[in-house]
Amino acid sequence: MQQQKTEVLVVGGGAGGAAAAVQAARAGAQTILVSEFEWLGGMLTAAGVAAPDGNELLSFQTGLWGAFLRELERRQPEGLDHAWVSFFTYEPRTGSAIFADWVRQLPNLQWITGQIPCSVIRQEDRITGVHFADRTIAAEIIIDATELGDLLVLAEVPYRWGWEWQTEFGEPSAPPTATPLTDRFPVQAPTWVFLMQDFGADASNHPNPIAAPPNYSADRYLGTWEGYGAELFLNYGRLPGNRFMLNFPQQGNDYGVRLDRLVESAAARQEFLQEAFWHAQGYAHFLQTQLGNRYGLATDSFPAAPAGHLGGGAFALHPYYRESRRLRGLTTVREQDILPIPGGQVAPLPLNPEGLVDSIAIGNYANDHHYPGETLPLKSKSLRWGGRWTGTPFLLPYQCLIPAETDGLFVCEKNISVSHIANGATRLQPVVLGLGQAAGMAAALCVQRRCQPRELPVRDLQTALLSDPIAPAAVIPLFNVSPHDPDWLKWQQHLLTHPEDYPIDGTVQRKGQLANRRKSVLTKFSQPYHGKFERRGEQDYRLHLVDSTAPEPLSLVTLDAEVDRQLQTYQSGQKLTVIARLNRSGQWLLVEAIAVESAAKELSPDGIK
Repeated sequence: MQQQKTEVLVVGGGAGGAAAAVQAARAGAQTILVSEFEWLGGMLTAAGVAAPDGNELLSFQTGLWGAFLRELERRQPEGLDHAWVSFFTYEPRTGSAIFADWVRQLPNLQWITGQIPCSVIRQEDRITGVHFADRTIAAEIIIDATELGDLLVLAEVPYRWGWEWQTEFGEPSAPPTATPLTDRFPVQAPTWVFLMQDFGADASNHPNPIAAPPNYSADRYLGTWEGYGAELFLNYGRLPGNRFMLNFPQQGNDYGVRLDRLVESAAARQEFLQEAFWHAQGYAHFLQTQLGNRYGLATDSFPAAPAGHLGGGAFALHPYYRESRRLRGLTTVREQDILPIPGGQVAPLPLNPEGLVDSIAIGNYANDHHYPGETLPLKSKSLRWGGRWTGTPFLLPYQCLIPAETDGLFVCEKNISVSHIANGATRLQPVVLGLGQAAGMAAALCVQRRCQPRELPVRDLQTALLSDPIAPAAVIPLFNVSPHDPDWLKWQQHLLTHPEDYPIDGTVQRKGQLANRRKSVLTKFSQPYHGKFERRGEQDYRLHLVDSTAPEPLSLVTLDAEVDRQLQTYQSGQKLTVIARLNRSGQWLLVEAIAVESAAKELSPDGIK
């Protein structure tokens, strides 16, 4: 049995674990990252959800999440505008390569693959090490980044699994008592994602038929694209190269049968995984029978699964887990903490017992729960912004990463201290990247100062995140101050010191407009589009293109606060030139700048320097 020692040990190579390991090492800590699979990134890569949700606005693209997007743009020649479920879709292997490169660039970060934790070493109330199959690793700080919070049960750290009734946290959407839905679904259903490809009408390109799994029944999937149509359904998760990510909630590949098996035993979990995989295989078979043999599995999407594992080829290496064991931490994120302030469009700032702003990561996704065949009414946290629906922003507190009574341990995946209801908004890829970055930075600071996580001043962690030289991360969401702005850091620091100044609409008052920053956000796919503006309602815009044969005008949407402000000033009938990226799946123009006719040439891609 090999014995190793390090300063920071990260167990789990998903989105949170990869971010935590990279950030801890960049901050100077000797770090070991142990992952089960050879791909890092979890739900962003190995689980196949290559269409991230949330934190899409330009001002929320900070930290490692923003760095990940910029690197995707650099590496994917076809761009990221392909689907309508997300503004960013990409080949999963491209995302995996980014994380692997980040890790390999760090000489103080060792990456070990093919390992899962077997047991945990405790010294009274402190976690000091983890046993794996062929080694034991001792560490000053350990981070549980497993997909299902496996270290929590191994270390006997208190956690939650399942629902909290309304009496526990007073959450408006929590049920008062058990219902048939809560009995059937203790947690949200995972999805085994797979990729299909359109091989074209040429018979020589037809793929082999997709086999039906045991106990296949087409009835499980009937009506999957009802209300959409086949083409719109496929474009939901369109990737480059006529490929399609299948992660569809309507009579699709969500699987929620006897979910407690995920945490009962290794054998019970394997039984669930086999059934979930067969359910996904059955969905792929059904789609091919309905769409025709030109649509087959994109079998070169993922590497071969390790021995004893399912997946690989066209199927993700593991399911997309939406929920985990959830830590009982120093504080618990509740539904009230992610909902907007009455009369506003931002959630309240979290405060720690000392009265300081406790936020270390941000999110904005609309609360979304998956129970196959069922619907849970949830209090809305959505708003119209930039010509479309998005989610109201919220903040994640440092104390949700720290166990209530155990030292030496952070969490940074779906296993943070969060209620079942609020988990529907905190589980998304950009949020978990932010949580991982915060946990990694905090771990490095704890090592440097020889302190426990609960002893680290949150303001020191916030300062380190804001001033990180490679991927500075916002800790307070503002709609109209993006990372490109020269006064971004000033506003972040001011609101930490003066939380009473945080505007309930998330928009600070600024002198003048930063027109000179627009060129920095234009991409090589930006083109000028000329037409007549139409306002159909609040935050609902169209552009009737000049000399266009298209029967319908294109929607105008934006991720940029300055463009959002400008769009609100136009009236129907005005001529307009926008610099935008065309997305045929969503039938929208993603507007990056607005120009008067005389400036259109200057702002076109040929004029961008």
